[in-house]
Amino acid sequence: MADKEFLPLDFNSVQTVPESHLWPDSDELSSVIDLDEKISLPSIDLLDDGASELLGRACEQWGMFQLTNHGISKTLIAKMEEEARRLFTLPAKEKMKTLRSADRVTGYGTAVISKYHSKCMWHEGFTILGSPADDAKKLWPSDSKRVPLSN
Repeated sequence: MADKEFLPLDFNSVQTVPESHLWPDSDELSSVIDLDEKISLPSIDLLDDGASELLGRACEQWGMFQLTNHGISKTLIAKMEEEARRLFTLPAKEKMKTLRSADRVTGYGTAVISKYHSKCMWHEGFTILGSPADDAKKLWPSDSKRVPLSN
């Protein structure tokens, strides 16, 4: 049985934004966040000597970052983007075959941020740790090896 914590919305069937996904409007946010403050995402160059420390700090303070000089080819990035589009255009019923449960780190579902906020994010996601080959076989049994993702 799927854990509701990881269950994303079926974006094709939702007619209105559910209460669980209604975040404060901008007037309410302005009392919490200085909207005039300029915020920029950390950009980390892997060729910099202090890159590992910067990565740690960005993860702790931001939870995200932009990485440059990582050595991943544009071709591989394009293949990954193509496969992500292929995954997220599947019908919800198909994506649910790989639903992440409480005892799994990988799979389809919502982001972990839901544990820290009372409202849910308006998104769907697929967490990958290691190889997603088993999930690919569930989604595309006849062509799960269609695009070899190598540099």
